[in-house]
Amino acid sequence: MSILSLNNIAKSYGRIQALKGVSFDVPAGSVFGILGPNGSGKTTLLGIVTDVLKADSGTFTLFDGPAGADARKQIGTLLETPNFYHYLSAFDNLRIAAAIKGRGEDDIQRVLGIAGLTERQHSKFKTFSLGMKQRLAIASALLGDPGVLVLDEPTNGLDPVGIAEVRRLIKELAGMGKTVIMASHLLDEVEKVCDHVAIMLKGNLLMSGPVSQVISREDFIEMGAADLERLKQVIAGHPAFSSIVASTETLQVSFHNGTTAEEVNAWCFENGVRLNHLIIRKKSLEAAFFEITKA
Repeated sequence: MSILSLNNIAKSYGRIQALKGVSFDVPAGSVFGILGPNGSGKTTLLGIVTDVLKADSGTFTLFDGPAGADARKQIGTLLETPNFYHYLSAFDNLRIAAAIKGRGEDDIQRVLGIAGLTERQHSKFKTFSLGMKQRLAIASALLGDPGVLVLDEPTNGLDPVGIAEVRRLIKELAGMGKTVIMASHLLDEVEKVCDHVAIMLKGNLLMSGPVSQVISREDFIEMGAADLERLKQVIAGHPAFSSIVASTETLQVSFHNGTTAEEVNAWCFENGVRLNHLIIRKKSLEAAFFEITKA
């Protein structure tokens, strides 16, 4: 089942094309990250899905059906910076949120518990850390027990402790069976929290699918020898050789077919090169992302 299915969504602001025919599916039960730098169209896309904005063209479905009011009642949203009354307690702020949403107050204790704020429920909002404020906003989005959460940059502006708290909460929600759709410009966040991702750049969808497939971070072998030029020649002759990046002291080499470090070491020795450095490394997340956006 697809929680959300986008079909060729486009949106312009005058001459600026915020979205250029975006299409992808969000599987049920996934933590789906919409990844891209500022200005890529992430917030515009979430605004369309939550009926804050209207698309110029294209269609989308929710829960494999029409994207109407009944379907949207099953979605909790956090699209802006938490906006609560500073001199009211967490509990009283949630009472107001519940009344606005037409929800009963009997759900407040449940969402406070999920957000880890039960002990601070009677503290004024102004005394909360940034991470606690964000968790309270997520608690508000959870009122009524929606099956889907839509979060726009949920860790934006938080310190490392607040980021860790919100990421842990998102993982816990996923463990409860919730589908979480979140926009982020943080590569590290998507890798640590999401299992599916759509990568956007300047309104274009570049790729979408499981994180492990979309942001491929295959291993490479870093090696060195006394004669780097000779090592280059020997490595280039390996039958599984793919690519090489040279520095002043080492070579970073990629191979096809899962070639092991032991096989590379043996190949070099058989061809008269003794390695003085050999280690397996993983391509950085930034390098993988830049390869996608460059392509």
